[in-house]
Amino acid sequence: METEDAPAHCAQSGNDSSETCTVSVKGLTENWQKWSNDHCESQKHNPFSNGKVTPPQIQRGQDGYGRPLEGSKTEQRGKDAHSRINGEVIELCQVIRDNGLRGEDGRTAVRFDALFERYVTISNKLVGVLLRARRQGLVHFEGEMLWQGRDDGVLITLLQQG
Repeated sequence: METEDAPAHCAQSGNDSSETCTVSVKGLTENWQKWSNDHCESQKHNPFSNGKVTPPQIQRGQDGYGRPLEGSKTEQRGKDAHSRINGEVIELCQVIRDNGLRGEDGRTAVRFDALFERYVTISNKLVGVLLRARRQGLVHFEGEMLWQGRDDGVLITLLQQG
């Protein structure tokens, strides 16, 4: 019989890959208690747990408000999405450059219907990418939103030649 303070001991038998382990009750108890303490501590920071201790909430205007915790998976997913979307904006500008016509002012422009027909094979999010490119000051077009059919004649102008 194993004593309470005996350490865990594992022995591997000869040709067989199975292991025989002897584990003390004290070792199991200590591991369980460590896990329990770590879990209780992590639950103190979980806003969805019923724990009594809640982390201080960041208020509007403070640094970090509306942002995921630094180093979290959520922060990394946001960075990855931002990179993908910026790549799509750059690709959109290249498609406008390749398919548009240069105006008298030296800027390249393309009609929405022509851009839609060309871009539909690249992405199904053309209007969203156009809105983001406009927010970044890369393109200009009239109106708040573009609709296929209704806005086919609207000119989309590339503001920066690159």
